[in-house]
Amino acid sequence: MNSPQLTDWLPTTRKEMQLRGWEQADIILFSADAYVDHPSFGAAVIGRILEAEGLRVAIVPQPDWHGDFRDFKKLGRPRLWFGIAPGCMDSMVNKYTANRRLRSEDAYSPDGRHDLRPEYPTIVYSQILRQLYPDTPIVLGGIEASLRRLTHYDYWKETLRPSILLESKADMIVYGMGERPVTELSRQLVHCLDNAHETLDYDNEGNAYITRKTFRQVVQQEHCIPQTVSIYEGDKIPQGIGNDDIVLHTHQQCLENPKMQAENFRHIEEESNKYEACRIIQQTGSQYVVVNPPYPPMSSSEVDHSFDLPYTRLPHPKYKGKRIPAYDMIKFSVNLHRGCFGGCAFCTISAHQGKFISSRSKESILREVKAVTQMPDFKGYLSDLGGPSANMYALKGKRIELCKRCKRPSCIHPQICPNLNTDHRPLLDIYHAVDALPGIKKSFIGSGVRYDLLLHHSDNEEVNQAASQYTRELITRHVSGRLKVAPEHTSDRVLNLMRKPSFTLFEEFKRIFERINREEGLQQQIIPYFISSHPGCTAEDMAELAVKTKNLNLQLEQVQDFTPTPMTVSTEAWATGFHPYTLDPVFSAHTPNDKLAQRMFFFWYKPEQQQAIRQELRRMKRPDLEAKLFGTKTFANTSSKPVNNKHKSTRTRRK
Repeated sequence: MNSPQLTDWLPTTRKEMQLRGWEQADIILFSADAYVDHPSFGAAVIGRILEAEGLRVAIVPQPDWHGDFRDFKKLGRPRLWFGIAPGCMDSMVNKYTANRRLRSEDAYSPDGRHDLRPEYPTIVYSQILRQLYPDTPIVLGGIEASLRRLTHYDYWKETLRPSILLESKADMIVYGMGERPVTELSRQLVHCLDNAHETLDYDNEGNAYITRKTFRQVVQQEHCIPQTVSIYEGDKIPQGIGNDDIVLHTHQQCLENPKMQAENFRHIEEESNKYEACRIIQQTGSQYVVVNPPYPPMSSSEVDHSFDLPYTRLPHPKYKGKRIPAYDMIKFSVNLHRGCFGGCAFCTISAHQGKFISSRSKESILREVKAVTQMPDFKGYLSDLGGPSANMYALKGKRIELCKRCKRPSCIHPQICPNLNTDHRPLLDIYHAVDALPGIKKSFIGSGVRYDLLLHHSDNEEVNQAASQYTRELITRHVSGRLKVAPEHTSDRVLNLMRKPSFTLFEEFKRIFERINREEGLQQQIIPYFISSHPGCTAEDMAELAVKTKNLNLQLEQVQDFTPTPMTVSTEAWATGFHPYTLDPVFSAHTPNDKLAQRMFFFWYKPEQQQAIRQELRRMKRPDLEAKLFGTKTFANTSSKPVNNKHKSTRTRRK
């Protein structure tokens, strides 16, 4: 591989613009992450997509938001618009633990520094740019804005907040992955500049905006199924809002009545995951937030285009000699697809990427793998050949016309949809082709695996055989000693609230894992992820979890306390006390003491925890569980080592 030149990256300074012969950029992106020119980093992807449109794109990574705002001035005003890319992770999840403690490092900053990113960079950056350039359009993107496009609960401020558009003073949100909306937006703005009498049409798929108009100019989406949660009556309905739009309860009503916020969220989630969605409108004060339907799922050729752009796959030279932890994790990984149809209640992936799977072509994947093998420090081992869920590649509905009518947030809960094709053969073909390439010694699967898909019995025996073959090859060829899976809990009642399969499936998969390891003479561990304090979970549920995991010879380490993040069913239930789909009351552990009373059961085997656990079990009047946990003086762990179960909200890390 030839050494890249400075001009191979998108420019980050005035000098780098001049090296390209630019006096002005068309678009300037402000990123809260370090600039890594890699398809796993959102700002780089959007920058390269727009560059491929013939536009001049510059990036200002991690600008200093203090003092005279020189970093916001140094590239001047763009010809078209400013973009805010707050980072691959939600800034608050990135910065704080579930207990609101500062994390030890920021994985997306050089040397892990956590002083290079403000809280809520979307708001901070946008307000500064609006102050400096009041007439230049500001477009918000990335997961932080995407998940805050309507009234949402903020765990760190402990309050309901309005759409981030209002606080940021920006013009528009491009939600979701963003390639097609920003491309369309830029084409329209160029057209408007070339034709002074033209005005920008805000009503495009994949965006959200604010208006004070009475909606005379808002085009109704005639293809939508009429369904309205309107709180207006008679002539109070703003002109232009029809039965084809979903009008949510107002922000003020949600502040006054939490059940209305829960009711709103069901419609927000359903429309986010529909193939053909309706427009959503919510009033906040005298303004209206309009969320247009998302773009349909990207085709393979469109996804290929995004991944095939001329990334250097390296951090910008300004970081020479510095470590960027997140880049170290993914530098030798390859993403196969986007989207996740799991619909886990606590997860934000489908809210941002959608539930429909958009898979890359085999040719595009192999091109990227070949590029990885040419990297100077590559030793032959791919760290991950995966995606949001490792084994959803190329899975989709058998009859797309049924998918277009569906509004289920999950294709596999409460049971696997009979219309879902669960054939793992295309993914096996990818694995075989990658492993056959020169320079590849082994490809690991670092992404989480959905074992419920592997254990599913379809009416097609060839599909069942492929799932069995995939399971064996996964365990024997693609595990680096530890396989990550996510049962999350042992209580079927709690798992149902999580939209996760019964714990009996994990037990069955664990037996298969151990059997295959014995047959192949392997000594590998299965790494199960668990969550405490999820809505609906009680301390007694956690005590039973401790007993069940003990019986499976598992000692759990560094597990995750539930963190409420915007735009998930679990967060809405935790914040409002009501389940968004049933409006039934849901218990949640809110206080630090209640959370600790649940979390400690993960560590029943630690002597320093046992007295408190015994006291809690006696308070519950559960001597049976106390006897099962502490009936013997020592714990004989028949597996090789305690499970190091680190679970740091990885579900929000990808772009």
